[in-house]
Amino acid sequence: MDFRKLMLVDDEEGVRRFLGLSFMDLGFEVETAENGQAALALFDEFQPQVVFTDIKMPVMDGIELLKGIKERAPETEVIMITGHGDMDLAIESLKHDASDFITKPINHDVLEFALQRARERFTMRNQLREHTENLEKLVEEKTRRIVELERQNAASQVVKGLSDALSDATRSVETGGGLFNELPCLVSIHNRYLEIVAHNTLFEERLGNRVGDNSFDIYSDRTSPGNACPVQKTFETGKGQRSKETFLSREGEEIPVTVYTAPIPGNNGDIELVLDISVDMTELQRLKDELLTTQYKYQRLFDEAPCYITVQNPDLSIAEANKRFVEDFGEAAGKPCFAYYKHRDEQCQDCLIKKTFKDGRSRQRETVVTTLSGEQKNMLVQSAPVHDASGKVVQAMEMSTDITEIRRLQDHLTSLGIMLGSMSHGVKGMLTSLDGGIYRLESGLKKNDQERVDAATKTLKAMIGRVKKMVLDILYYAKSRELETEKVDATGFLRDTASIAEAKADAACVEFACDVPDDLGELNVDTAAMSAALVNFLENGVDAVECRENGRVELTARRENGALVVTVSDNGMGMDRETREKIFTLFFSSKGKKGTGIGLFISNQTIERHGGSISVDSVPDRGSTFTITLPDKAARSI
Repeated sequence: MDFRKLMLVDDEEGVRRFLGLSFMDLGFEVETAENGQAALALFDEFQPQVVFTDIKMPVMDGIELLKGIKERAPETEVIMITGHGDMDLAIESLKHDASDFITKPINHDVLEFALQRARERFTMRNQLREHTENLEKLVEEKTRRIVELERQNAASQVVKGLSDALSDATRSVETGGGLFNELPCLVSIHNRYLEIVAHNTLFEERLGNRVGDNSFDIYSDRTSPGNACPVQKTFETGKGQRSKETFLSREGEEIPVTVYTAPIPGNNGDIELVLDISVDMTELQRLKDELLTTQYKYQRLFDEAPCYITVQNPDLSIAEANKRFVEDFGEAAGKPCFAYYKHRDEQCQDCLIKKTFKDGRSRQRETVVTTLSGEQKNMLVQSAPVHDASGKVVQAMEMSTDITEIRRLQDHLTSLGIMLGSMSHGVKGMLTSLDGGIYRLESGLKKNDQERVDAATKTLKAMIGRVKKMVLDILYYAKSRELETEKVDATGFLRDTASIAEAKADAACVEFACDVPDDLGELNVDTAAMSAALVNFLENGVDAVECRENGRVELTARRENGALVVTVSDNGMGMDRETREKIFTLFFSSKGKKGTGIGLFISNQTIERHGGSISVDSVPDRGSTFTITLPDKAARSI
């Protein structure tokens, strides 16, 4: 059985591609697989004699693959590829009859040595099997001894014929004519004294007339018989050799070659001459170097592109990602894109890649993503198909460009009109309520109806508060202004702020709790801006529990390491991760038409301008907790 079929199994496409080229260069027919499961599916059809497999792979690792192969074909040679930290796994693989293991990075000489040992094991196993079969048939062979002798005689005649043919080939080289002078190879004949006795025309053109020189003189790195050349090894072992060598041209330049030697026996059966046929690998090496250079160039362009790039499979798993993507979102190979960009468990409803696979067309849209560090970015996402040689879409590429700064500037220039338009109905409703409150106030004063006056006053105060909040939202978003800070009693300020939201909670039949201790000290803030921000959180909490039984909103405060920590919590609908990461984005609202998407954006800006921070803890259907921390410079003890 020929030792020429090889299977390479590795989850890294680059390793499969580069090692595959090396194995094909060594004369193997190569098939590759990305994991153990795919390799077993291919094994029965391909039936390789040797398998190179990485130990650590997704889906099915190298140890499980080794066991599966040995169950199917115990004679198959399996060589494990391992990193320096996986020596325990490599040793375990030997217990399961692995032929050998090599460590990364893979040295070409070590690779060829491992293949040679596997070839010897394979040959020895076949010979052992043949000997076993011969022993079982020994009795039958003795009864057919005469026939076997005749076959041996015929075989001897064939060997003699081959020997005569090689001798004729030798003479044709010596006389300067015949087939070997037509071969595009460097052909030479060597005697037992390790001397060149003849060579073909191409040999002389490339290396000069070397008849009479030592066999090892034509090599660049072999200067004496002590460093055996392939010809010398053939005389010593009686077997043909194959190796990669380097010749010296007549101009002194190095010529990479693949050397094949064959023994030529004399009439007495001893090796009389050695035939050396060497193939010039210069052009192949040039093409290989050019390919590697091109691959490196495009890999560098891929990694250094000023955007995020991923190449995705039809199942939306990421096949490749550039360096910028990996730095901001982590290693993503083999995992779905929506898990990294959106932190979702299922694909996005408006997935560009899915559409590109469906019709082969490029797509474009804008979205918001969150990096590993929690930074939110506005992205312009574009998809493009990747075709194979037949024109079929086999993968899709997604390029995402950071347009956060552009979007911020555009939003700042255009959003005022949008904001005012969205608020127009609200303003109209508040004006109507103010008119109604004034009418009721005037009516109560005329009729001296104190109860009517009190009700009208309460309505007017509520409407004036809403108008004030809306105007502040517009001012804070439309125009940056310096904070007008003042020192106030933190306890009184927080309790007054809570009373504003408590009215809305009472109207919505929502339980409202305020746990603000008496000894919180002074607070150095812009009271109008901070009050509006805290009320925004409280009223959002009321909205979240309004339609729920036993709805509850709570405001608490405490001192922690000198800072003032204010917590607003509710037991409402809660939020998933994607919503949590977007709630402070301009115009994002989870309330549908009931929200403008401005309030929390402005509240977040207010707290940041005070040097504070906000953390959000929320689970769907289990409520939300907003924790606002104001540092010493904003909140100081008395």
